[in-house]
Amino acid sequence: MRIVIPDDYQDVIRTLDCFGKLSGHAVSVLHELPPATLEQLAARFADADALVLTRERTRIDAALLDRLPNLKLISQTGKVSSHLDLAACTARGIAVTEGRGSPVAPAELAWALILNARRQLVPAIDAFRQGQWQVNLGQALAGQTLGIWGYGKIGQRLARYAQAFDMPVLVWGSDSSRAAAKAHGHTAAASREAFFAEADIVSLNLRLSDQTRHGVTFDDLSHMKPDALLVNVSRAELIAPGALLQALDAGRPGYAAVDVYEEEPLLDPAHPLLRHPRVLSTPHLGYVEKNGYELYFGDAFDNVLAFFDGVPKNVANPQALALQRLNPVRP
Repeated sequence: MRIVIPDDYQDVIRTLDCFGKLSGHAVSVLHELPPATLEQLAARFADADALVLTRERTRIDAALLDRLPNLKLISQTGKVSSHLDLAACTARGIAVTEGRGSPVAPAELAWALILNARRQLVPAIDAFRQGQWQVNLGQALAGQTLGIWGYGKIGQRLARYAQAFDMPVLVWGSDSSRAAAKAHGHTAAASREAFFAEADIVSLNLRLSDQTRHGVTFDDLSHMKPDALLVNVSRAELIAPGALLQALDAGRPGYAAVDVYEEEPLLDPAHPLLRHPRVLSTPHLGYVEKNGYELYFGDAFDNVLAFFDGVPKNVANPQALALQRLNPVRP
């Protein structure tokens, strides 16, 4: 079978231990950064029997699928999201499989951002490299209240980190999230307004959905303390467009640390978030580390092999199996 793996930004997929699972198959690993035109993507994927997608880096829609007559399978690393038109795949008899996620790497990155932003390490290091000594004054985490919106696997992991740093935890979210937080000995905020007003650090740990898209507003952020920190390693679209920069410029919150952007990859060094003196920005590194890649791609490769062995598993659109194209898979 012919397998195409696009968007290997770092040229590392072939170095993974799990890549050996595809031995004996024709595999093309592509390194081009988006954006790409429809025609460019169609040309890159023209011979593919299967695509293996790295999270949301490649957008798959009906127009592209119509240009890929050989495609039978899309194997998604992690879970299927809005970058992929699942209904269009199903209508064309293209199966989509998905894997697992892990809270470990994104939670660790969120904590690294919190530590760096609170201690103001980046400006201190930059100044040090320019011959300056002790140019700023950061803050310790002990005693600060960590606000967590979304008490799922990542949120719970952050709460445990906070306990180790002697930080009280304040949770907002669904009724079940707040109940779970209280069962774990944390405090559930009395209201949404109180959550933003009382937390010294707010971490957004929500899944992006129609219900959560643009759910964090300028009004929410304006209730934060002047020296508070907002952390977002989840999805940029959780925050209303322009609201974060507007709030920072208005002085509440005082700081932000972000790993996600409305358009990715973000390659414009003049982007306001990259230029803002009180924003710590990283290039969507939340899931980008070796153990996470081994998990994501190991699952995706297993799903490819199972599909072409005639025993598909983890299929997100099982209806597509009944519509599978009649063209035989090429060796």
